[in-house]
Amino acid sequence: PLQLQMIPSEMLPLTRNEPLPGGGAIRQGIEFDAIGHRVAYHFLRRHPGDVTDPGLAGETVRIPASEIVHVVDPVDAGQLRGVSRFAPAVAKLFLLDQYDDAELDRKKVAAMHALFITTPAPAEAFDTAESEEDGDRVLDLQPGSVTMLAPGEEIQTSAPADVGQTYEPFQYRTLLQVSAALGVPYAYLTNDMVRANYSNSRLALLEFRRRVEAYQHAVMVYQLCRPVWARWMDSAVMAGALNMPGYTRRRSAYLACSWLPPKWDWVDPLKDARAEIEQIEAGLKSRAQALSERGYDAEQVDAEIAADRARERRLGLAFGGAGQTGASPDAPPATTED
Repeated sequence: PLQLQMIPSEMLPLTRNEPLPGGGAIRQGIEFDAIGHRVAYHFLRRHPGDVTDPGLAGETVRIPASEIVHVVDPVDAGQLRGVSRFAPAVAKLFLLDQYDDAELDRKKVAAMHALFITTPAPAEAFDTAESEEDGDRVLDLQPGSVTMLAPGEEIQTSAPADVGQTYEPFQYRTLLQVSAALGVPYAYLTNDMVRANYSNSRLALLEFRRRVEAYQHAVMVYQLCRPVWARWMDSAVMAGALNMPGYTRRRSAYLACSWLPPKWDWVDPLKDARAEIEQIEAGLKSRAQALSERGYDAEQVDAEIAADRARERRLGLAFGGAGQTGASPDAPPATTED
């Protein structure tokens, strides 16, 4: 008996601001009590851009705050609503798109004019046997064709201006500014690996991963995953789907868990693995921490390794690898010979 509904932020009207009896207030669609606790959310019944149901346009409904998971990444103290991560770059992206469209239209129009005919004769001197469209002379050019021109006429080929040497640097600098505004590496944003090398790619990737990990744990896990997990557990126990003795008294213990986001792929697997092994051997980090950073649970990995070892011994298998003999217990001892 648990349902989740994703609601876009525009369903919570920013224009809903009014005082309430008892010292409370509605601010940007969020209802607060006298001491500033969030009490409820006032959502529109229909999306403001939905014109298929005009009867409910503008009508709001009050939902208790206990039923709402508000995912927001605040950047300022006292911030009530979130700000799109595209906000610092959306104007520049819009102008860049217009610039690209203008360049494309200019090249398209220039490509439509292949040849120009210059003549000192008046327009009436045109050969009427040739095709005409709205009074303009039109030549039907075919491969290998020979076209006779009137006396005094000359043909000039079209030489439209190119985009120039500044087009690509301008695109690169603009996209670099967008990349900085979004906090996304340039190569990730544009899929342009020409300007990337190992050093700067690794440096940008490490910084990007720090930002993503902070967002994963401080926003998504804390604001979304934990409340949904708690509500799921409560609903499952109350519905009888799970039998957990003493759940009411030991609820915190039952809800305790580790959140493991998807692992990151290594930039240089060999160097990164060696560095991690040296850190573990030097006591700078534990195996459990290393496995957690990869997105795995240490206890589950150890159980799988133990099961693999037992199966290898039972089947008499032997695989290479540090710390893994895999030899059968009945096998004779190994000998060496000079």
